Amino acid sequence: MSGKIVNNVFRASGVIAATPGGLDWSTAVVTGSTLSASAGKGYFINTTSNACTVTLPSSAEIGDQIVFADYARTWSTNNLIIDSNGNNFQGDPDTYTVDYSTAGQSLNIVYSDSTKGWLPVSDDAVADVGVAPATQRALFAFGYTGSNTSVSNLVNSSGVVASDTTGVGTARRSAAASSYGGDKAIFAYGYASDYVSVSNLVNNSGVVAADVSGVGTARSGLGSSAYGGDKAIFGFGSPGGTYVSLTNLVNASGVIGADVTGVGTARFGITATEYGGDKGIFGFGFTNSESLTGVTNLISNSGVVASDVSAVGTARRYAAAAPYGGDKGIFAYGNTSGGGNVSMSNLVSNSGVVASDVSGVGTAREHPGATNYGGDKAIFGFGNSGSVTGVTNLVNNSGVIAADVSAVGTARDQVKAAGYSYSA
Repeated sequence: MSGKIVNNVFRASGVIAATPGGLDWSTAVVTGSTLSASAGKGYFINTTSNACTVTLPSSAEIGDQIVFADYARTWSTNNLIIDSNGNNFQGDPDTYTVDYSTAGQSLNIVYSDSTKGWLPVSDDAVADVGVAPATQRALFAFGYTGSNTSVSNLVNSSGVVASDTTGVGTARRSAAASSYGGDKAIFAYGYASDYVSVSNLVNNSGVVAADVSGVGTARSGLGSSAYGGDKAIFGFGSPGGTYVSLTNLVNASGVIGADVTGVGTARFGITATEYGGDKGIFGFGFTNSESLTGVTNLISNSGVVASDVSAVGTARRYAAAAPYGGDKGIFAYGNTSGGGNVSMSNLVSNSGVVASDVSGVGTAREHPGATNYGGDKAIFGFGNSGSVTGVTNLVNNSGVIAADVSAVGTARDQVKAAGYSYSA
């Protein structure tokens, strides 16, 4: 038992209910869609995968008590639903709908009498006080030098890029990458000799693992972002001949899910970043109507992609994006049809609002990679300015891009990057 309720109360029979052992908590976490609850019990309810309908005892006595706790802080996504099983709940008959939909909530109910029935004596939401450590290090990997490559370059917590690490996995270009699990990374999809859907996990020491067989539609030119604190999403891109808006979710263990039907304008050469600490945003790209766009699509903290948000900033393709400042994001660089390569940037607020263009800093280029590092900063690197390059540009925690840092590592474009490691 992990808690005690010690108040003795009179049952309808006049006998005092004994409470020497306190409330009896169920040792099994409830994950199913239904539960038949018993008086004198406490239940941890996990609604990560589905809502849970709890049926209360039909023959309740005064003083019967039951407690429910939001095990995974997911009642706001999938509710706890109460079926009072013929008894009243707060004086309302069983025909009323009773649900609880606040993340982190706990519900303590006691049966009063036939008039009021079950009464909540508390239904408080407990604050989520734990804050995950910030990602400290990063790596750039894969890309195109004139031929596909799988080399990688580690980035330390000060933003210093290391020399090449011998490549692991299928050499390819125009893949996508994201952090997942809080301190690890995943690279997936891209173009080798054809479109591929293989993925490569990166552990919290920055070691890239061998190929994992593909899940989802093989494609290139897609974007990826972390979301939900420990998960990731891949979305959009081209499987050849057309552009799509489908997405694939990645769980906290780095497993990619099957295709999810697309939302928003299908496009290629898109990019994405996390913002708000647990949400993401896809932006920019090249549409099936052969036009550049600056539209964006927000990603909720449960991985749901929203419809198009009207473009802000110069429409372009082959940009890059990264989180910075702990809860904000930045899009930068890319290619415009009439203006060629650019170095302009667009900041993203912690509520997902994209700001207008900020004058460019650094070498104008397309196809760079970008990621967060050092807890609250970002880095853009590599790309094509008319020829492939390895220059990098650091971004401080206010979203200001610094001048070029001389190239380290093999110059290449269509490279991707992601953050990893809680250790500096």
